[in-house]
Amino acid sequence: MFNAHPMVTRLAFVASDRPEAIEARGRLARRYGDTPETEAQVVVALGGDGFMLETLHRLMESGKPIYGMNRGSVGFLMNEYSEDDLLERINAAERALIHPLRMTAVDARGVMHKALAINEVSLLRQTRQTAKLRISVDGKVRLAELSCDGALVATPAGSTAYNLSAHGPIIPLDARVLALTPISAFRPRRWRGALLSHTARVTFEVMEADKRPVSAVADNFEVRDVTEVHVAEDRDVGMTMLFDAGRSLEERVLAEQFSA
Repeated sequence: MFNAHPMVTRLAFVASDRPEAIEARGRLARRYGDTPETEAQVVVALGGDGFMLETLHRLMESGKPIYGMNRGSVGFLMNEYSEDDLLERINAAERALIHPLRMTAVDARGVMHKALAINEVSLLRQTRQTAKLRISVDGKVRLAELSCDGALVATPAGSTAYNLSAHGPIIPLDARVLALTPISAFRPRRWRGALLSHTARVTFEVMEADKRPVSAVADNFEVRDVTEVHVAEDRDVGMTMLFDAGRSLEERVLAEQFSA
C-alpha cells in the first residue's frame, strides 16, 4: 500500500494536449499547488492511456510514481477523474511496479536501434506482402517460418492492449510471463502464440526482407526495414504507477478476463 511511504503533499501536474486535460490541469494546480517535477513526490498525469505511456517513458529515469486521471478517450491505465480529495486518494493508492521490454533492432543498413516498451514490441509488415518471420527463444529456433501480418511480445501490463486485440492472452501482473502473439497468422494457420518466462530472450529474423519489408515498434518508437529484432525484459528499469484503493492494475487485468 502506498500509505506505508512518506505522506505525499507535493504534486506536479502534467496534461495531454486535449482541451479537457489542459483545463483540468489548471483547476487542479490552483487547488493543490503545482510543484516542479524535480521536487514533486508524485506526478499526476491528465489524459488517456497514450499520454500515460508518454509520461512513463519521459520520467523513466526519475523513479517518481505517476498517478493518472482519465481526461482522454481510453483510460485503462488511468484512475477516474475527480478533483475532490486528491491527496487522500493518492496517499491511499496501491502501487504497480512495471518493468519494460528492451528492443534491439537492426535495420537493412546494419544500423542498431534500441528502445524500451512498456506495453509491447511489435513487428508489422510494411507493404501488401505478407511478412515472413523466423522466431527463436533463448537462442533456439522455435518457429522456422511464420507467414503473417506481424507478431508481438507483450508485457503483463500491455497484455490488455494490442496483444488482446490480436487475440493474445491476458496476463496477471504477478505471473512473471510474457505473451508472444502472432498478428493475422496465415501459416501455420493454427498457431496462436506462446506464453514465455519473463526471462526469455526472443529473436525475430525477417526472411526475404527486401521483398517483404517489416517495421519494428516499441510502444511509439518505430524502426523501418528491420532485418533482426531482439526482445527481452529489462529488470533494471522499473516504473511505479498509482491506482485508487480497490481499483489496482491487478484488479483491472483480472476483471478484464471476465468482461463480456
